[in-house]
Amino acid sequence: MPELRKDPIVGRWVIIAPERLSRPNAYPRRDAQPEKAFDPFLEGNEDATPPEILAYREPGTDANGPGWRVRVIPNKFPALKIEGELTKRGDGIYDMMNGVGAHEVIIECPHFETNMSRLSVDNIREVMWVYRDRLVDLKKDPRLVHGLIFKNSGRQAGASLDHCHSQLIVNPIVPITVQEELDGALTFYRYRGRCIFNDIVQQELASEDRVVIDSPNFLVFCPFASRFPFETWIVPKTQKSHFEDVTRQGIEEMGVVLKQTLRKLELALDDPPYNYVIHTAPFDHKDLPHYTWHLEIFPRLAGVAGFEWGSGFYINPVAPEEAAKFLREVEVDLD
Repeated sequence: MPELRKDPIVGRWVIIAPERLSRPNAYPRRDAQPEKAFDPFLEGNEDATPPEILAYREPGTDANGPGWRVRVIPNKFPALKIEGELTKRGDGIYDMMNGVGAHEVIIECPHFETNMSRLSVDNIREVMWVYRDRLVDLKKDPRLVHGLIFKNSGRQAGASLDHCHSQLIVNPIVPITVQEELDGALTFYRYRGRCIFNDIVQQELASEDRVVIDSPNFLVFCPFASRFPFETWIVPKTQKSHFEDVTRQGIEEMGVVLKQTLRKLELALDDPPYNYVIHTAPFDHKDLPHYTWHLEIFPRLAGVAGFEWGSGFYINPVAPEEAAKFLREVEVDLD
C-alpha cells in the first residue's frame, strides 16, 4: 500500500508509493559533458569572469590571476543586484520592492572537475569555509536578511556550466521554504521546549532505519517524509541555528562527511544530477534555540509533474528506509 507521511517540521504530507519504483540503477545518468567547451572557471581564464570578490590563494599570487584554490565572483547574470535601495511600495493589494541582494558564484577548484566528490577533503573544507566567510561578510549589510547557499550539479539539475561550482543568493526577505521551517520549529519548541531538529537526530539514531552516516558531530540520513528518491540530509548533532557560526572543527569534519555522502550517492545511483542547499537562520535573528542549520541533498531522479504542482503533495517512489539501506552499503574510498 502507498503511505502518507507527514513532515514533522513544516507539516507537509508526502506520498511514499513503492509500487511506482524503478530500480535505482535504472535512473538516467547526468548529461554527457561536451568535449573541448570553453571553461571560463578554469585557472588562467580569470579575465573571462567578473573580478573576484574573494579567493583563497597561494602566497604571492595576484588577484584575478592564477594561483587560487577557491574563488568567489559575482554572477554574470544575477537574480538580484547589490546596488540600490529596497524602496518598498504597494499597488493596491500587491506589494513590491527593488531587487536588491547579492548573487555570487563559488568556483570550487581551479582545474576542470564536474563532481564535487572527486575533490580532496581539504578542498571541500575550503569551499565550506568560503560559504561561511561570505555569509559573515554579507550579513553586515542592513538591507539583506537571509543567505541561501546552493549547488546545481549537472545540466538536469540546472547547472549552465559543468565546472564544479556553487552559488549564494542573499535576499532582502526570508525565502518561504525557510520561513515554513522556522515557523514549524518554533511551534514545536513552544509545545515541547526542545529543538525539533535535535529530536529528529535522536530518533533517527535510536531507530537507525534511515541513517546513512553517523559521525561524531553530524548525522546523515534520509528524512522520514522524503519528498524525492534518495533525498538526504546532513544535520549537526549540536544545535546551532546559523551556518556562519560553524567552528573550524565543524568544517574539518563536515568536509569528510559531505565527500562521503556525495560519493555514496554517485556510486549508488550511477552519477546522478543533484542539487544541494544549506538552510540557515536569517541574519537579523540571534541564535535561535528552536532551529538548526542543515544541508539538504536532492538527486534529480524523478520529475515534478501536474499532481505535485497542483496539490503541494510530493510522490516519492523510494521509501527512505530502503534508500538509506542502499546508501549505507556503498563503500567509499576517500582517496
